[in-house]
Amino acid sequence: MSWHAPGSLTIQAIETEALRVPLNRVYRGSKYSMQNRCTIITRILTQQGVIGEVYTGDTDDEQPVILKIIHDELAPALIGLDVFNTEGCWEAMKPATYDILRDRGVVMQAISAVDSAIWDTVGKALDIPLYRLWGGYTNRLPMTAIGGYYGQTHDELAREVQAYVDYGVIGMKFKVGGVTPEEDLERLKVAVEVGGPNFRLMVDANQGYDLQQTIQFVRLARDAGIDLEWFEEPVRWYNDKRWLRDVRSMAGIPVTAGQSEYRIDGVRDLIEGGSIDFCNFDSSWGGGPTIWRRVAAMCGMYGVKMAHHEEAQISAHLLGSVAHGTYVECFHRDRDPIFWDIQTSPRPLKDGYYTISDQPGFGIEIDRAYVQRYKVS
Repeated sequence: MSWHAPGSLTIQAIETEALRVPLNRVYRGSKYSMQNRCTIITRILTQQGVIGEVYTGDTDDEQPVILKIIHDELAPALIGLDVFNTEGCWEAMKPATYDILRDRGVVMQAISAVDSAIWDTVGKALDIPLYRLWGGYTNRLPMTAIGGYYGQTHDELAREVQAYVDYGVIGMKFKVGGVTPEEDLERLKVAVEVGGPNFRLMVDANQGYDLQQTIQFVRLARDAGIDLEWFEEPVRWYNDKRWLRDVRSMAGIPVTAGQSEYRIDGVRDLIEGGSIDFCNFDSSWGGGPTIWRRVAAMCGMYGVKMAHHEEAQISAHLLGSVAHGTYVECFHRDRDPIFWDIQTSPRPLKDGYYTISDQPGFGIEIDRAYVQRYKVS
């Protein structure tokens, strides 16, 4: 592919395709449940013929609203703009967030999808993978699985964890916060036994515990000899910044949060308040790679390490581009068939590490037959 000089890539059109894949059962976290895996394919067409294409986002009920925002508000603001002017493109989309009568978080998801596609177009125009364009720190990242959902017997839970071991991931993020700390500890022990001594474990309450339950769980796990990498979103949302800080100081465990923030000032307050050790800000919820990279720079100044909530096809490039990136995440094949099946190339996972594609942009090559099977009409 020839190199395109800045200023030579003009946005001509934006296309989308929505996908909804029914799952084999209801997946329950501490306070939520889901039965579909969804995503939106966003495609940038330029007058010069370069096309960017990504898939991102896992919103179900609001999916039609996000699509409407992309086509009715974002696309008209972007058509005719230069793809290389990523900052200008983001600023052109920002007015869609000004309406005080709707959910700004949904608008930010729409912006995230388009911003990701814009960056993919830039990478393809320059014939370079985005992790290299953004800093190129590493092309290999340790991968963990997200699992331990509720509604399973201990035997079923053991089979789930064994599947992650068989995948070759380096560890898992285990769901807690939906029952008592004592009951959650017994569930976690299953993962410890199946995973073995070298299987890294984090826990994620999805804001399900109160402060005292969190501290109790950490103490129980420590008494059981379980070494946890971090505790993610342990406490409830309505006082989380102070309580996250208290968990760090009172329980003495690294804390991860940020995925629920779609505003950069919310992450700023987490950092300045001493609330987190790891930030898992989600580029698919918080404004795309443009904003994630600002968050990463801010975290770097304060010694906070970067993670990312889900979306490995995007997050790997972001995490691999910075020196303070950590784990890239996946799900069980039954929980997220899209990640495992939507791309034509196999997932590059070996010995616990995910290797980032050296194809231009995000390196995503979508299986059109898969799209046609699950496309929302």
